[in-house]
Amino acid sequence: MAKAGDKSGGSGKKGLKRKAATEEAQEAAVGEDGTTESGVQPPKTAAFPPGFSISEIKNKQRRHLMFTRWKQQQRKEKSAAKKKLKKEREALGDKAPPKPVPKTIDNQRVYDETIVDPNDEEVAYDEATDEFASYFNRQTSPKILITTSDRPHGRTVRLCEQLSTVIPNSHVYYRRGLALKKIIPQCISRDFTDLIVINEDRKIPNGLILSHLPSGPTAHFKMSSVRLRKEIKRRGKDPTEHIPEIILNNFTTRLGHSIGCMFASLFPHNPQFIGRQVATFHNQRDYIFFRFHRYIFKSEKKVGIQELGPRFTLKLRSLQKGTFDSKYGEYEWVHKPREMDTSRRKFHL
Repeated sequence: MAKAGDKSGGSGKKGLKRKAATEEAQEAAVGEDGTTESGVQPPKTAAFPPGFSISEIKNKQRRHLMFTRWKQQQRKEKSAAKKKLKKEREALGDKAPPKPVPKTIDNQRVYDETIVDPNDEEVAYDEATDEFASYFNRQTSPKILITTSDRPHGRTVRLCEQLSTVIPNSHVYYRRGLALKKIIPQCISRDFTDLIVINEDRKIPNGLILSHLPSGPTAHFKMSSVRLRKEIKRRGKDPTEHIPEIILNNFTTRLGHSIGCMFASLFPHNPQFIGRQVATFHNQRDYIFFRFHRYIFKSEKKVGIQELGPRFTLKLRSLQKGTFDSKYGEYEWVHKPREMDTSRRKFHL
């Protein structure tokens, strides 16, 4: 029985080899111009019929070969279509139709009714009377307290120290087991305007609490993709003590305005341009990317930038009225992933 099985297996392999050799011979017999050795052009047949399915091929080697050929055919057709379209556009010149705009998650979003018009009088009045009015009226200067969760590890401590070099007039203190409800009155009595708390999990920073003093609001962020200065490739020298500029991108809704004001109130009004340092908060798809750069003008049209670090990504989890109160606090906004469409988010910043 074993010999019969071996013979049948050998005959099957020989049959596949003969079939492959026959196909290779047929392909070799066809010249570059599509004619055979006898000079007769073979009939043009589709390499893959409309109802053809590669998954129906049971032989693994044959299936892989046909899949490779199918991918090559797809690439050739796509390249030929691009070349044809390019030639048509060159022939039409200025009369060529405009290029189609590619579909992205950002331009396919559902329109949000809370997007703020810069000339809206109601929004201007609200901003003139909210918790940040004293800062934007230049009645107060920022003074920031940066602390951590209980018993922080080295990575979290280094992140706090590097943040203190980015944010002017910021001070790093360790918790020593104190609750936030006890820390906040001490901050207010010492004229701190903001409190930043960096939480960690398994020795990795994973959360940030930003509370504006003395009357709030308080924002809770999820933190991810943290990179310290030593982990950034081709980074520049350590930042100087100059006050950096600040850039806030895509904070267009009412919620986004509140978050943007919280970030803006961390930095003084008068940046020192001689330092050429920029702190950027870029909001994209509800994620806030923080970067810290130094720029240099190479010419009148070219500018070079150099990342200084640190870098991280924030995701808003909740916005609470007043200072931090996890038990009785009133929340303005809470992230509810089950109620949000992941492809077209409606409650974005």
